[in-house]
Amino acid sequence: MGTMLAGRLRLDPRRFEVREVPVPGPGPGQVRVKVEAAGVCLSDVHLIDGSLTPMFLDGPEVTLGHEVAGVIDALGPDVPGGWQEGQRVTLQAGERCGRCANCVRFREPCLQVRTRGVDYDGGWAEYALASAHTLVALPDDLPFDQAAIVPDAVSTPWGAITGTASVRPGRPAGVWGVGGLGAHAVQLLRLVGAAPIVAVDPLEPARERALEFGADVAFDSADPDLVRKLFAETGALDVAFDMAGVPAVREQAVKCLGFGGKLVLVGLTPQPLTIRDSIPLSYLRKQVLGHYGSGAGDVETLIGLARHHRLDWSRSISGHVPLADAADAVERLVRKEGNPIRLILRP
Repeated sequence: MGTMLAGRLRLDPRRFEVREVPVPGPGPGQVRVKVEAAGVCLSDVHLIDGSLTPMFLDGPEVTLGHEVAGVIDALGPDVPGGWQEGQRVTLQAGERCGRCANCVRFREPCLQVRTRGVDYDGGWAEYALASAHTLVALPDDLPFDQAAIVPDAVSTPWGAITGTASVRPGRPAGVWGVGGLGAHAVQLLRLVGAAPIVAVDPLEPARERALEFGADVAFDSADPDLVRKLFAETGALDVAFDMAGVPAVREQAVKCLGFGGKLVLVGLTPQPLTIRDSIPLSYLRKQVLGHYGSGAGDVETLIGLARHHRLDWSRSISGHVPLADAADAVERLVRKEGNPIRLILRP
């Protein structure tokens, strides 16, 4: 089919550029998807700046983009499941490695999940390949730009809330960082019945957005009196989510937990985790839990909720950028220009 535009990251030296590459052909069990929308995530920024590095990438470079939606363009041999050309789909953000003991013996959970746009080519391109088991069919009334963000920006906080944290209805929860992950966390906490919901962010527009999305109260993380105010307003939290990946957030959030409270680390950072006074952590039996991605079936569940109009992500789309200008979209996210939730690349 000739060539196409793709946003390629070379690892050594670290360099990102949009350039022409060959259009890929689907292999056994794969489909080729004509990309209609691809999200720009802070993880993409971290890959470009070098603070994140692929663990399972086979070559020296990769096409970025793990939030992808489009239309099946071609099927390779032996594609299971009745998939057809022309179907609207979103793509899971990763796939099983197919080699580890859990894949071979149990299928789930994989011990070496390969992430799209990190460990193999993703969707910052005109066309993307996908294994059939990573496809999720879309309802006709769900726009591609909203569908594209579900496999990470929505499903990651959903997995943290319903899986890792096991949030209970009527119990208090806090969200630190109301950006691409945190804004959806507020919505999803509202959906599962957490109450009250506390949002914490240093940016006033982000705090205002949190209240619009369903938070009961919003605090400035730079307020030296934050912990006292939070306890006075809501009482101790059952669970606090670090959606920002900022070390200072974690120490502040853990102070706001009650007996048995959980701090869930969702935002990624290579910086060390430090809690200077760990006696309250032990005495009150607080927990610090890591979280990454989402669980089996989570994307399908969220698409189903959208199909039944229980969730609306139209407010999450902060702008559309041509694929050729992907570097500009990355810079806008770095600068927090317009306080974005998700910028969307369009080929």
